[in-house]
Amino acid sequence: MTDAAPPDASEATPASPAPHAEVHPFQAEVAELLHLMVHSVYSETDVFLRELISNASDACDRLRYEAIARPELLADDPDLKIRITPDKAAGTLTVADNGVGMDRQELIDNLGTIARSGTRAFIARLAEAKDGGGLIGQFGVGFYAAFMVADRIEVTSRRAGADEAFVWRSTGSAGFEVEPAGAHAAALPRGTEIVLHLKEDARKYLEPWEIERVVHAYSDHIQFPIMLAVPAGKADGDEADEAKAGDEKAGEPRQINTASAVWQRSKSELKPEDYTQAYRSICGAFDEPAVTLHYRAEGRQSYAVLLFVPSSSMFDLYDPARKSHLKLYVRRVYITDDASLLPSWLRFVRGVVDSEDLPLNLSREMLQNNPQVAAMRKAITGKVLSELESVASKDADRFATVWETFGAVIKEGLYEEPDRREQILGLARFTSTRGERRTLAQYVAELRENQTEIYYLAGEDLDRLKANPKLEAAKARGIEVLLLTDPVDALWTSLRLDFQGKGFKSLSQGEVDFSLVPLAEEARAEAEKAAETAVDEASVIAAVKLALGDRVSDVKASQRLTDSAACLVAGGFGPDRELERLLAKQNRSSGTRPVLELNMRHALVGAVARESGAGHAHEAADLAMLLFEQAQILDGELPDDPAAFAMRLNRLVTRGLAAH
Repeated sequence: MTDAAPPDASEATPASPAPHAEVHPFQAEVAELLHLMVHSVYSETDVFLRELISNASDACDRLRYEAIARPELLADDPDLKIRITPDKAAGTLTVADNGVGMDRQELIDNLGTIARSGTRAFIARLAEAKDGGGLIGQFGVGFYAAFMVADRIEVTSRRAGADEAFVWRSTGSAGFEVEPAGAHAAALPRGTEIVLHLKEDARKYLEPWEIERVVHAYSDHIQFPIMLAVPAGKADGDEADEAKAGDEKAGEPRQINTASAVWQRSKSELKPEDYTQAYRSICGAFDEPAVTLHYRAEGRQSYAVLLFVPSSSMFDLYDPARKSHLKLYVRRVYITDDASLLPSWLRFVRGVVDSEDLPLNLSREMLQNNPQVAAMRKAITGKVLSELESVASKDADRFATVWETFGAVIKEGLYEEPDRREQILGLARFTSTRGERRTLAQYVAELRENQTEIYYLAGEDLDRLKANPKLEAAKARGIEVLLLTDPVDALWTSLRLDFQGKGFKSLSQGEVDFSLVPLAEEARAEAEKAAETAVDEASVIAAVKLALGDRVSDVKASQRLTDSAACLVAGGFGPDRELERLLAKQNRSSGTRPVLELNMRHALVGAVARESGAGHAHEAADLAMLLFEQAQILDGELPDDPAAFAMRLNRLVTRGLAAH
């Protein structure tokens, strides 16, 4: 897939900009994004109105917050609201608010650039998507979604407390123009007015009932009144318009959303569809919530909580910032979505916390050091984990969806939050040699006789792990092994944790002794037969060490292997094999050399003994190197010198063919 080319510069802005207008190019990513918006067809075009309303709500929230320190900003017009005006005669839809507004530089910065990590990946995904609505909502580029329905947009804005207003214009191409608002400024004492010149195929959004449908579906719980203002008279002479508009008085604005803080309402008042609607409105989502948590905390602190666990992943789940996205309100006044009310390993949880006790003038530093916020964080984290435990016990399939989507993130808590480890391990679901969705409680309950540890094998690919020779001895004794494929698994397993008194033991590190665990009957017979072909361990180990030199830290007889000839493991100290690979990718390798383990009953190892004993040092060295390189390949690594490996393999095969 190749990125879509940005439109030609000749399409950039209106052909003759106003005399005093400044013409600016869009940031390259914005130009490419707008090209996709303008020239692609997405079925979920409703998203544009939801995003514009959400932006207007944010502007009202920010003004209410700024007015805490500067009450004069609200003095002349204290009733914050959002106004939608369809005009069929002009073919325009206007979305206006009396919020904080933008000055000239903010118009340029906010509407001309996307200052966000992951923009390139988002544009690539949007180009591939048949329906971009969900992606737009996840990424937060809602303003640009308006170009799906409009071929020209004018944004007039006056910053609260400022004397001058400015207008921003664009046709959704390569650039935009900005100029003082002039005569129109008098009609906008504060806030922002966005005028969309709708495309012909988007004129349905000029119908009052269509606007109401979108608002009810996506924005009903916005905290400010959304007013619908239908101009007086029938713009198109269609008598059906008046009937569909109901008995509203033409030209008189009326509120079309409930504008109630749903989290402040009693659970008994709300239906499942109310929560779904609130989830989509608050979180900007299109899926259904997998888990909903709604409660009020009383006692030393009083606060309302409405949280959601999505049923699908979000775009920024693995953003390096790893920020929690809970919105903090204080007595219904929006404060921030960066209060860290949940740890980073629960960053997929979205929603609202509304405190009755915190001061309104909280700064970022106060949030980080406030003991009340710290207490809330601890309590809310506990509630979320308890709710996940409840879902896991009552609805295994629903919890499986949550774990498959967010389990790798939750496991970050094992590394970062020691006090929660037992609880997180209890929630964890694993794929093992006995199946999927296995819990550690099930594992411990089914331990084999004399088994004292929880065994695991970590790697990047599940199929490769299932075929790994290090599993052979465990399988022969019926020992279950956890197969760990998330990168975070290499980190938390390095902590030497335990569950119900049973420690975790890697099959790719240190010594493994299964001798006290009885073999299955069939495996016992095979082991007795193989023992008859065992070779002299000391001579084989000496020959292989001589051939490999410093490529390995040691060569040992293996207790892990029953069928394969060799495997590589980490020593008893230092990082596990998988953790060492992850560190190497980040140029942070410890430089620890692996240990080569040999199956002394394997024919290839026996051949090393024979060639060495016969004085064929070169042939023995070829076989020793083949054992080492074979073990590398089985671990998903390339031989250090692929060309030499191929030549060596050809020599051995040719020699074997000649012998026959």
